[in-house]
Amino acid sequence: MRTFDYFRADSVERALLARTQTDAVYLAGGTTLLDLMKLDVMRPARVVDIHKLRLDRIERLNDGRVRVGAMVTNTNLARDDVIRAAYPVLLEALLSGASTQLRNKATTAGNIMQRVRCGYFRDGISPCNKRSPGAGCAAVGGQNRNVHAVLGGSENCFAAHPSDMCVAMAAIGATIHVQGVRGVREIDFLDFHLLPGNTPWKEHALAEGEMITHVTLDAPIAGSRSAYLKLRDRASYQFALASCAAILTFEGQTITNARLALGGVGTRPWRALAAERLLIGQRASTDVFTQAAATALDGARSFGQNGFKIALGQQAVVRNLTTIAARPHADIDENGRA
Repeated sequence: MRTFDYFRADSVERALLARTQTDAVYLAGGTTLLDLMKLDVMRPARVVDIHKLRLDRIERLNDGRVRVGAMVTNTNLARDDVIRAAYPVLLEALLSGASTQLRNKATTAGNIMQRVRCGYFRDGISPCNKRSPGAGCAAVGGQNRNVHAVLGGSENCFAAHPSDMCVAMAAIGATIHVQGVRGVREIDFLDFHLLPGNTPWKEHALAEGEMITHVTLDAPIAGSRSAYLKLRDRASYQFALASCAAILTFEGQTITNARLALGGVGTRPWRALAAERLLIGQRASTDVFTQAAATALDGARSFGQNGFKIALGQQAVVRNLTTIAARPHADIDENGRA
């Protein structure tokens, strides 16, 4: 590990000022950052520790939304009574991610900001546009089965976004609140993670030095049923090959509202808006769910070994929607509680 300057901030303002130094990074849970520093993939000149900032609260707002502080750990988010009652799909996603030890350290903002698990990015020597702009992408024609996407990729990069939590948040709908030296602003969750295109080193919509302070989840949908399904090579501590977060409401057997997001198959948490539109107004059936799954993976592209994810992603959608439709009652009542 290379030497670096360490600064422990006691306020957001001081953290922002400390971060203005070139090649500085924020340290939250450190579950990704410290690994990449040890691997010599990230080489910050300064690490700004934000543990003392009071950004660890979960609050239900008057309009039904829920505000989650950037420093809330994945464990505390999953244990919170408000989250468990109002957002069961988020609870399931959180508990399917990583190990207990990692969830105890990993933070909400850190999870949103976590970087890809592509081995070529992490080995420090292979051609990687994300690590070294213009170097090329070794995953093209290389090992790309497990952690590479079939949606949203390009010849420059097609590494999959690794988060489970973010897939659930994409389905729920959320706003990311950030603060910088020029003030505060809001970013729609679906606009935060950027497609690789020709600039895969640009991973998110944060301006230089900005910090995520909290995330506001959209109000839970009354009368909704939801579930998170994660398909992987082994039952625990494994990134998704394909995952699906779904939220549905029904009138009888007719779907009246639908939220659908995919993980493991996209270069960012993938909201399947066209598939949602197809579902609304349809009677729940295997045929309808199969059509929605095909629509959700429309435009998917195989890069070789990861081609099986196109069919697997469709299976995840059909299985998850079938599970939800079979439930006799809604998860969420008119007050946003289970």
